[in-house]
Amino acid sequence: MEKTKSTAPSSVPRHVAIIMDGNNRWAKKRLLPGVAGHKAGVDAVRAVIEVCAEAKVEVLTLFAFSSENWQRPAEEVGALMELFFTALRRETKRLNENEISLRIIGDRSRFHPELQAAMREAENRTAGNDRFVLQIAANYGGQWDIAQAAQRLAREVQAGHLRPDDITPELLQTCLATGDLPLPDLCIRTGGEHRISNFLLWQLAYAELYFSDLFWPDFKHDAMRAALADFASRQRRFGKTSEQIEAGARV
Repeated sequence: MEKTKSTAPSSVPRHVAIIMDGNNRWAKKRLLPGVAGHKAGVDAVRAVIEVCAEAKVEVLTLFAFSSENWQRPAEEVGALMELFFTALRRETKRLNENEISLRIIGDRSRFHPELQAAMREAENRTAGNDRFVLQIAANYGGQWDIAQAAQRLAREVQAGHLRPDDITPELLQTCLATGDLPLPDLCIRTGGEHRISNFLLWQLAYAELYFSDLFWPDFKHDAMRAALADFASRQRRFGKTSEQIEAGARV
């Protein structure tokens, strides 16, 4: 009997990436300060982690703070940093209980040393977990990621360890912040906007894009399951024709 798309192994994305948008608008709609939306968004993070873990997604990457977000009002940025610090301390135990490994990608140099220390501590405490990888992009930008990878390779060329002709797309990819992980299969953006906003620019080249009108605090279990179901209904061709894909599936 032929398997349906919803039960085939390929119907589950190995790596899901999410742009968590709409916290401020969620709060504004309720006449609350913007930070209230960010706090409410923590519950959505927990819900999405639960659904991804149940579905046996291997990696979940959340866009928590972009390199452009420093331009926001100082009060909001300060509240976000405090929330990030608190969440790291509070959620690490929960991650360990669920065998989830935490990784943080991005340029950490602008964060307060105490927050940087909290990041390292949370990563170290969860490093042995192998059920699932939760990756947080903080002070991250896709252009920064590609630039830092190019700089690493340039230093290798300068040191005589590489020739310019040795640099391939595959080699550059290994130097990205996500270089040892599978590429995202599905990218979700909440909040009704239809753009990727400098998130994982290289890595999303062949990802399926899914846009939700829900503000991030409202994107809970059912919404995440709907996104996974939508992904399962799609045919991923990677430049091939539908006929080629279908013929390969019959082999």
